[in-house]
Amino acid sequence: MNMKRISLLLIILISLQGCREDVDMSTTPQNVFESLWTILDQKYCFFDDKNVDWDQIHDKYAARVDTTQANSVELFNLLGEMICELQDGHVNLYASQNIIRYWKWFEDYKPNFSENIESLYLGTDYQISSGLKYKILDGNVGYITYRSFSNSISDSGLDYIFEYFKNCHGIILDVRNNSGGYLSNVEKLACRFTDNKFISSYIRHKTGTGHNDFSDYFPIYVTPSNRTRYTQKKLVILTNRMCYSATNAFVSTMHQLSNVTIIGDRTGGGGGFPISSMLPNGWGIRFSSCPTFNSNYESIEDGIEPDITDSITEEDYQRNIDTIIERARSFLKK
Repeated sequence: MNMKRISLLLIILISLQGCREDVDMSTTPQNVFESLWTILDQKYCFFDDKNVDWDQIHDKYAARVDTTQANSVELFNLLGEMICELQDGHVNLYASQNIIRYWKWFEDYKPNFSENIESLYLGTDYQISSGLKYKILDGNVGYITYRSFSNSISDSGLDYIFEYFKNCHGIILDVRNNSGGYLSNVEKLACRFTDNKFISSYIRHKTGTGHNDFSDYFPIYVTPSNRTRYTQKKLVILTNRMCYSATNAFVSTMHQLSNVTIIGDRTGGGGGFPISSMLPNGWGIRFSSCPTFNSNYESIEDGIEPDITDSITEEDYQRNIDTIIERARSFLKK
């Protein structure tokens, strides 16, 4: 099934979930708090995965709300503190003055990436196609860097890149520090590396207000492109903790292909389709609603382990060498 049909399905499911009757629209701190807590209680999808007692969280914060003023920065920050208990980068609280976000999914880990060092590998003679930068590295290895799945990918550009790299030992696709974007670009890229249709993942959606009220597993497929494909040589994908959301889904999808090897650090996760709701005072809440699973029905919310774990050493940082790129080059040249 293509991404347009998946998007339509999600819109229908989300619209059904979004219907609420007899909503108390008063803007007292207590009602704003209760509205936020209830929206998440009924529609958030990862309570069990996060091992969070949401009732206990309610009691923890309810008393503190009584001492705050309506629409105050103090109330906003207090609600932000509460949603961060979910430890989910897809959960955000929006107001005109700020966005509360949870970033510890990558902050407590080594970066395993340096823009300055990458610029030395790319030099000034690299080529650009849409959001892709690419060149042939020393040792006759193709290198592509892609920093956001929000950047469109050109079909004709991919055709040219694969032709350009046809005599290389293989290709390195560097998606480190790519925090996500559009799933349509995940499919557009993944379908160039397979000759066979396969199930890339499964999704479920909420069917009721209970924490475990979910539908059956719904399969998502990747169908081989009818344009140029790169399947006869090896592809190495470089990852770090800042690979999140759509990038996490891409790595999970590609991890199934026999000609693909993942090198680097575990991805940051983010395996839920996010949706948004409005609070009575006009603030917005974004949260994970539909969980995603790999082809083995395993949740991808906590990230994907690489095939080969590697980190940039302190010594290599000092020498402006990317340990992970070098590991990938050696792997492809064997």
